[in-house]
Amino acid sequence: MAYFPYATLSDYLGISDSRCIEQTKVASKLKQASRHIDSLTFGRINRYGFDNLTTFQKDIIREVTCRLADFEYENEDLIQSVLSSYSLNGVSMSIGNTWNVYTQNGVAISKDLYALLCQTGLCTGLAGV
Repeated sequence: MAYFPYATLSDYLGISDSRCIEQTKVASKLKQASRHIDSLTFGRINRYGFDNLTTFQKDIIREVTCRLADFEYENEDLIQSVLSSYSLNGVSMSIGNTWNVYTQNGVAISKDLYALLCQTGLCTGLAGV
């Protein structure tokens, strides 16, 4: 069974402010972001069916998919690092839940994007359509 991302190249070009992803890589990055959104929403989008969601929910999911693809592309090295923190000459850095990044089920997402995704009602234990 084929897996279709929640956003298309056309969506990406219309939504993304940075358009930092090369066009040849956009489809795979949107697919990866869609799978991560499935993790963040506990598979509810697949269970309910994307077409059965409200227009409001679909619009948010498309936007978050495009913006998450950009976030993951721009921060790929940091996200894929096996280190959770490091320190060098008195300067330290932590990876994980920080003031601007939220991690859940192994997925890192900016907190503003996660807050936007939560507006769909699909991220909590009491989600409904």
